[in-house]
Amino acid sequence: MQSPPPNKPMNGFSQLASPSTPNVILPPPPDPNIEPAAYLRSVYAVRERSKLVHEKAKNNQLNHFDVDLTKFNETAAYVVSIIKRDFAPDYHTIPPHGRWQHFEVGGRPRIDQLLTSWPSKIDARERTRRLLDLFLVSVLLDAGAGTKWSYKSKETGRVYRRSEGLAVASLEMFKAGYFSGDPTEPYQVNAAGLERLSVGQLAIGFQVSDSNALAGLEGRAGLLSNLAEALHNTEYFGSSHRPGNMLDYLLTHPSTQTSSVPIITIPTLWSVLIDGLGNIWPATRTQIDGVSLGDAWPCSAMPSSPQAQPWESIVPFHKLTQWLCYSLMAPMTRLMNVQFAGVELLTGLPEYRNGGLFIDTGLLTLKPADAKRGIATYHQNSRVQGQPSMEVVPLFSTEDDVVVEWRAVTVGFLDDLLVEVNKLLRLEGSNKLSLAQVLEAGSWKVGALRDRTLQQMS
Repeated sequence: MQSPPPNKPMNGFSQLASPSTPNVILPPPPDPNIEPAAYLRSVYAVRERSKLVHEKAKNNQLNHFDVDLTKFNETAAYVVSIIKRDFAPDYHTIPPHGRWQHFEVGGRPRIDQLLTSWPSKIDARERTRRLLDLFLVSVLLDAGAGTKWSYKSKETGRVYRRSEGLAVASLEMFKAGYFSGDPTEPYQVNAAGLERLSVGQLAIGFQVSDSNALAGLEGRAGLLSNLAEALHNTEYFGSSHRPGNMLDYLLTHPSTQTSSVPIITIPTLWSVLIDGLGNIWPATRTQIDGVSLGDAWPCSAMPSSPQAQPWESIVPFHKLTQWLCYSLMAPMTRLMNVQFAGVELLTGLPEYRNGGLFIDTGLLTLKPADAKRGIATYHQNSRVQGQPSMEVVPLFSTEDDVVVEWRAVTVGFLDDLLVEVNKLLRLEGSNKLSLAQVLEAGSWKVGALRDRTLQQMS
């Protein structure tokens, strides 16, 4: 497997990389037998439910994938080789996975430059609010861009694609005031700005044309429209209806400790995101007792019994909520020295770059019947007008049992990968890498290489 290019962190992110876990008592998870919907929407449920599928994977008992555990050590060794190449011996400098690094694609410290551009009278709290505004809307716009779309930076003239292209585009749109309802205050996101943002304006911002199509443009516009409505929740987002106002809610929350530095619990941050933004997701997704669960899906690999309750067949992932958690923590930590308790509750992100690592290395192999079905779906879809040309690969919908099983085992194997990577690097105690660091420097970076390879092939 070809190695991705080196990518050193910018501007001293080491303070964010491996903080000692604050000694804070976390609230218990909801009882699934009493509050099944609340449990499945909680951060606790992701790892607990995925673990049941992961256990089957370790015994090669999955429904859709053959598992070759002899490939696991090879996979870990490859990831370690990339981490060593890019960071040895300064592993503590590896930044945690998050949107911040995407803004620095091409080695340009865009966020630091943005901060420097603001007058000194803008205090740390308002600077943090502004970055939370930017990061949240940028993450929400960070869905699959397709293989043909690209963005040419208005500032450098360089061309970027996929997640990194969407990050640069959203940053330049933010600076131009696309998301603000006040032309005198461009550096913010608020409900008024999002309410007036049309599909056409979004297309202009993303440089969309007949020859530069962006997948899901209308869906992104709809998501921002839904976000505008959600921002009217003044408890979380204040009277100015900005995502960044969650900072004030979090700092004054009863669970937040403020003896020397603010310590916010992950379940509190999670609650803001899962509850405050819950209405922006499609209501047609999996439900329990009439409550939409978001990114949670039935999975046939889950243990079953005649007495099983409906919630027991469901595996939650909440990938975008987790991606928001990872991304929003960085501005709060770096600008205001906020610490977070319970970061270990977050899992590896079950998405195609991380999950693709285990397929590319042969740890997971799609079973023949499913591969045949997926290829048939690909050919059927390729005949639909307007579909982009792409590598011939099995194609499945998000809710397909193949995808749900794949995502569940990805969560489990990323946990295993963390343990093995630290073992191979001989890191112990406080020197151990966090899961967020392994995602950033290892699994996600390797997946990004595969993206670039496919772009060259298409």
